Amino acid sequence: MLTTCEPGGTELGKIIKEVLLSPSLDGMSRISELFLYLADRREHVEKVIKPALRGGKVVISDRFVDASVAYQGYGRGISISWIEDLNKIVTGGILPDITFLLDISPSLAKERSEKKDRMEREDTKFYEKVRQGYLEIAKSFPDRIRIIKATRGVWEIFSEVKKEISKYLDKGQKECRSKT
Repeated sequence: MLTTCEPGGTELGKIIKEVLLSPSLDGMSRISELFLYLADRREHVEKVIKPALRGGKVVISDRFVDASVAYQGYGRGISISWIEDLNKIVTGGILPDITFLLDISPSLAKERSEKKDRMEREDTKFYEKVRQGYLEIAKSFPDRIRIIKATRGVWEIFSEVKKEISKYLDKGQKECRSKT
């Protein structure tokens, strides 16, 4: 098993993450922001995700393609279909088998956050658009995305994620048995 994250899952990604989150770059163009995330994702897929999958590993990533659709599409107002097309190019069509959307109100998330980077300094209105975007994405991919209420304690959230993974694995085993 491999755990990784976006942005910052590679050496280049760490540099891109530093640029993306720098509070001194508050006026960054929304298109520049998108392309920086996409550059990070391409590097991440080529250097980390594909080699791990070829090696038979399970990959768990904190963020992936849905993040760009939610943040840059719904949050920044960039064409969602354009972002989806670009995501397909930079990932080579790789998508997660299962995604967990930890749903929480933007105001509660801000209360819990200690970070004050460029993205964290966005207003609640921006984060409400991002949250609605994630919920719309979840509606579009109900077989892949599981919504987990993140207002509870960390162990309750962990328990629900574990339960959903077990259901997903059980479903896969049943499908394999029915094919033989």
